[in-house]
Amino acid sequence: MLPQEIIRRKRDGDSLTEDEIVAIVEGIESGSVSDSQLAAFAMAVYFKGMTSRECVCLTLAMRDSGLVLDWSELDAPRIDKHSTGGVGDNVSLILAPTIAACGAYVPMISGRGLGHTGGTLDKLDSIPGYVSQPSDDLFRKTVGETGTAIIGQTAQLAPADRRFYAVRDVTATVESIPLITASILSKKLASGLDALVLDVKTGNGAFMKSHADSQDLAASLAEIANAAGLRTAALITDMNEPLASAAGNAVEILNAVEFLTGKRRDARLDEVTLALSSELLLLGGLAGNIDEAMGKIEAALSSGRAAEVFDKMVAALGGPVDFIERAGTYLEIAPIVRPVPAPRSGIVEAVDTRAVGIAVVELGGGRAAESDPVDHAVGFTELAPIGRAIGHAEAPLALVHARTEAAADRAAASILTAYKIGDQPIEPASPVLERIGPDASSQL
Repeated sequence: MLPQEIIRRKRDGDSLTEDEIVAIVEGIESGSVSDSQLAAFAMAVYFKGMTSRECVCLTLAMRDSGLVLDWSELDAPRIDKHSTGGVGDNVSLILAPTIAACGAYVPMISGRGLGHTGGTLDKLDSIPGYVSQPSDDLFRKTVGETGTAIIGQTAQLAPADRRFYAVRDVTATVESIPLITASILSKKLASGLDALVLDVKTGNGAFMKSHADSQDLAASLAEIANAAGLRTAALITDMNEPLASAAGNAVEILNAVEFLTGKRRDARLDEVTLALSSELLLLGGLAGNIDEAMGKIEAALSSGRAAEVFDKMVAALGGPVDFIERAGTYLEIAPIVRPVPAPRSGIVEAVDTRAVGIAVVELGGGRAAESDPVDHAVGFTELAPIGRAIGHAEAPLALVHARTEAAADRAAASILTAYKIGDQPIEPASPVLERIGPDASSQL
């Protein structure tokens, strides 16, 4: 089949056949479809969209462009979660070991920071020795022995997606919902999962800023995943302020350790993590109702089993064997840590969450270009949530962790600009806004 004829049909709004979609994906992998043709195809899809059937075909074809993991030797469900990205979103670091402590296996393929959003792999790379890109054998061994492994996408999983995404990234077609859906789900389907929960962010710190756009993406992801045979639900969660009180790499690892050990559980982070975790236990058939799911999750956390799983995973992937116990001594601390005083007393009324994320990147905690190194020590802690009463001196908006005084000055100025202070009390709203997907309480 000629790529240009397939492109022409999609450009004209026709529905492509499965064979045509497979031909495009095979051409991506073989190189017989050029970058210019792939860009034209992406732009045609961006403007004309895809039917659900087309999107399922594209997702499965990209899944089948590489290795599809087989976990049939494991005796419990293989389940996972995916977030569309946010600021202070370290849920994966907590959820994966907690779900594993509840009896499931969590082979989690995660990514690096993108734009203003943090990446789970960048956070884990702040742990000395941690191998975030292990061999397939080590990945499988770690999942089998500890219950979970959080790693990066390997070259064998959905390789067509990597080239397709690179073209989309430079042709202003990243925002296409069918292409986002196929990109996310092709990798999750290649991971050999039984169930998946999706955390679709909405708000000023999310890629999908409007609730309507987030609903469209969540509905597409849930519909296509279930149609492709992966039992999936999506939660729409609020990203109009950082999820945790920390934003950065090492600082978010320490925040997750404090959560797992019970030292500190930020309220919004707690609610979102428990909501996603309970969905997974229900979708995976490990709990019969929401109360049972919540009970198992709380028991895994309060007993220390979740923290133990995290510790074992870190050690198995090359990190310290006593990381949980001594996280503060292993993680690099920025040489400058200082408060950002509020300009006046009042109530935190709003936060420009994207601006907070950009401030982390400007400190060195993210990448302005793909080749940029990441400074794992920098970021923010003690980020004040919406609704908190603050004072000029005694209750700062945040603590900035910086490499130089000049960088700390710039970061502090960014925080002052990002925060809006009012005078009226604000009742904190639930960060879990909506659920989309099948009845989670029915068994697999």
